[in-house]
Amino acid sequence: MIVKNIESRILLATFVSIGSLLLALLVSIVVSVYAYKQVISARKSIYILDNNVPILAKQTDVQMNRPAEYKAHIDLFHSIFFSLTPDDRFIEYQMKRAMYLIDESGARQYNDLKEKGYFSSVLSSSSVLTLQTDSIVLDLPHLYFRYYGRQKIDRRSVTVFRSLITEGYLKDIPRSENNPHGVLITGWKTIENKDIENVQKNSL
Repeated sequence: MIVKNIESRILLATFVSIGSLLLALLVSIVVSVYAYKQVISARKSIYILDNNVPILAKQTDVQMNRPAEYKAHIDLFHSIFFSLTPDDRFIEYQMKRAMYLIDESGARQYNDLKEKGYFSSVLSSSSVLTLQTDSIVLDLPHLYFRYYGRQKIDRRSVTVFRSLITEGYLKDIPRSENNPHGVLITGWKTIENKDIENVQKNSL
């Protein structure tokens, strides 16, 4: 009887010890996870001194603002590529800037337009080209975009309005001075670029 009582007490003590150990491990894990989250949250807090008065500012997650950066990058590229003046040096400068924002698909379109005499016609007709963005549709899971814009071509005798629709994909790359958004447009192609309105100018 005494032996059985001793065995029961040893078994109970073993269960209590194991239970205490598991509980201690669980508490340690919970505390560690909570402390880690607190540290991460604290790192996002930045204090700015304003006349020696600390002001709390929150650091935003880069991914939270990424869709806006994608749209800004797409808008910037199209604005640079399709907004031109009758100045060969300016056109060359614009194309050089645009090529930092896109892969070889942009260079292909530039070379095609150059071979077809597009830029020569801008110079010879003294055309001023401007582009207005209507909308940019993003498919974030596939990093796909479709751009809708309206191009204005201001010539001596007529103003032409053209619809512009392009599509392509986006690729994240390291940021640089020439590519501040850290995005590269890939597989870019023009779906539509046609005249929608011609406005004759009054000849004096």
